[in-house]
Amino acid sequence: MIKPQQNSLKSKKTQVANMFDNIAKNYDFLNHTLSFGMDFYWRKKAIENLTNNPKMILDVATGTADFAIAASKLNKVQITGIDISKNMLEIGKKKVAQKGLEKQINLQLADSENLPFKNESFDAITAGFGVRNFENLEVGLSEMCRVLKQGGIAVILEPSTPKIFPIKQIYSAYFHHILPFFGQLISKDKRAYNYLPESVDAFPENEKFMSILKKVGFSKAHYIPLTLGIVSLYIAIK
Repeated sequence: MIKPQQNSLKSKKTQVANMFDNIAKNYDFLNHTLSFGMDFYWRKKAIENLTNNPKMILDVATGTADFAIAASKLNKVQITGIDISKNMLEIGKKKVAQKGLEKQINLQLADSENLPFKNESFDAITAGFGVRNFENLEVGLSEMCRVLKQGGIAVILEPSTPKIFPIKQIYSAYFHHILPFFGQLISKDKRAYNYLPESVDAFPENEKFMSILKKVGFSKAHYIPLTLGIVSLYIAIK
């Protein structure tokens, strides 16, 4: 298991919550800057694949609510966003209020691996770059499947490794060296942006991840490589 602090006795869940609490105030700037603004495009593509006209959406690991805010443009939709980081949620709540979306988006502190919702509560689930932070991946995905209605759709964005030369080599140099350097410089957190590439390298991407989705209860799953394969969009149907 890859944790933010490998030598710490604290659980991964506690470490992840503390890490995001620490970098919360710089998170949006770093996320948009280090992705060259592509994160907006990735979320847009994910939302386009919610083809079942959802009215109730759960945004897992919502962070500062960017995915929830993007999904709010869907017709007559209500969104619940959950996260384990208090500081990230506080920033998200401010953004939601500034955009006048309080009646449409509700953000709350909750554990993705123990969701406080009844079975089949949501038409769709979104998850942007948070699933790999689960302490127990299968438990978290099982919970997502549990609260999703039959026929519901889950869209999950996660970084992946490009396979094409020389994109693979260029991206590896950026992701493992340049991104951690600037991330540390701006966030003042020495581990957070080293943990990022480590957690991506350890994540069971593409075919392996789809196998896990099916194992925990999703009936169908496929993925779409985005931006030359540096991100994968997973689409799972219950």
